[in-house]
Amino acid sequence: MGTFDIVIVGGGSAGCVLANRLSEDGRRSVLLLEAGGRDWSPMIHMPIGYGHSFFNPRINWKYESERDPGIADRQSYWPRGKVLGGSSAINAMVWARGLPNDFEDWVSAGAEGWDWDTVKRYYKKLESWSRGGDAIRGGDGPLSVQDITDQVHPLCSAYLEAAGQLGLPTTDDYNGAETEGAAVYQLSTQNGVRASTAKCYLKPARGRKNLTIVTRAHVTGVDVEDGRATGVRYVVDGQPRDAKARASVILSAGAINSPQLLQLSGVGPGAVLRDKGIGVKHDMPAVGRHLQDHLGVDFHFRSRVPTLNEMLRPWHMRVWHGLRYVMTRKGPLSLSVNQAGGFLKTRPDLSAPNVQIYFNPVSYTRRPKNKRPLMSPDPFPGLLIGYSPCRPTSRGEIAIRSSDPFEQPAIKPNYLSTNEDVVDHLEASHFLRRLSEAPAIAAIIDSEIAPGADVRSDEGYLEHIRNKSWTVFHPCSTCRIGHDRQDSVVDPRLRVHGVEGLRVVDASVFPNVTSGNINAPVIMVAERASDLILEDLR
Repeated sequence: MGTFDIVIVGGGSAGCVLANRLSEDGRRSVLLLEAGGRDWSPMIHMPIGYGHSFFNPRINWKYESERDPGIADRQSYWPRGKVLGGSSAINAMVWARGLPNDFEDWVSAGAEGWDWDTVKRYYKKLESWSRGGDAIRGGDGPLSVQDITDQVHPLCSAYLEAAGQLGLPTTDDYNGAETEGAAVYQLSTQNGVRASTAKCYLKPARGRKNLTIVTRAHVTGVDVEDGRATGVRYVVDGQPRDAKARASVILSAGAINSPQLLQLSGVGPGAVLRDKGIGVKHDMPAVGRHLQDHLGVDFHFRSRVPTLNEMLRPWHMRVWHGLRYVMTRKGPLSLSVNQAGGFLKTRPDLSAPNVQIYFNPVSYTRRPKNKRPLMSPDPFPGLLIGYSPCRPTSRGEIAIRSSDPFEQPAIKPNYLSTNEDVVDHLEASHFLRRLSEAPAIAAIIDSEIAPGADVRSDEGYLEHIRNKSWTVFHPCSTCRIGHDRQDSVVDPRLRVHGVEGLRVVDASVFPNVTSGNINAPVIMVAERASDLILEDLR
């Protein structure tokens, strides 16, 4: 393929940002390699279309975890974006920066320069908040974030009222000065269209002569010679190719594929690599370890009043709302079903919120094969209220199964493997029970479908948690930042320990998972990484 100053592996949430920022001044040649294709599908750009993307192999890696004893020996389905824009092109679009204390904990873990005051500047830089910029929010950045308060289903007001009845705070901007409280969610959309990084960052950069984009390019390994990354190997249409990098190879392939690529390239736990017949270029025990993810649990209810079920299920209503969307970019097809929620404390003595709440004015209790439940709402009015603890302590791992770069790696989440996580889930379940019985919500509930109104004990809740919990699709920390080369993969400037010219920039570098949805933090990391890389190149 040739020689470039910078080779970026992965055109996803982080890679599109890097491709834009690193080619911006025209001084360096940049190659962006993406295993998936272009984001042509209209289902990517229509917000509710993420239900169709859930099992689409053309734009989704469709990973599955190993069986996990913590969740009753079940496997988890882990969708990951395989398309320009990555998971920002297929996610539920909830925009959550994380809480300030998350980033102070990053610093404590060894990520100097990633404190709240610093990352806040990058959030301001990247955002175009629909209500305008202020001391905390950005008003003219490349990525649009939309306030949907005037568009959500009327039932969301019942949820907000119920929180107030329990003495819980509410906030009209959980990404602003008041991060704690029940809230209407903000979406990464613009005028009813998904705002992926492919749309907001890569599209404006496409015409640059110093930026080359290759899609359907499956990277099979990084070339490491004498302790330096010199380029990558990849396959397009079955044909092997290679690209050389003068200055840097950057892995932005995500929390699953970045550690997989490092291991395939001989950078990882020596024993694992030797067992798979891979020569050890650099023994790094932490590559693939420390995997973290949010684990969610839902309570489902039959409603006394109309919900989104009646809007999304009947064919004639789908046609009507489809026409409405085409004509106005409004209506339920312009939104996510995650319409309200927020960050709350299950008890007042906590220093920061410990659970994220999801209030969806729709229910889908059936799980059809190879079809997202969202696409098959229940044939009756229903709603769900869910939660996920903000900061789980369980740790899993990613490991290659063989030297075959086309074989999916083994994903071992290790959910609920600490007593702290079990306690957090039980406390959150009791909290959700109180929330569902607040007068404003109790008035609209006809009956409880799951776990069942008679479930009140720790034993009953734990059975529901282990059998019905689900990944919230936030894997991270498998190449985490730190100083200890035995226990981390990159330094605070995101350089791989012991390998020159190699960086990782994606969710895998998080020292620990942030509170809430992680797409916003990934984009922030890429923005800050761009500055760090340009500083080093200068």
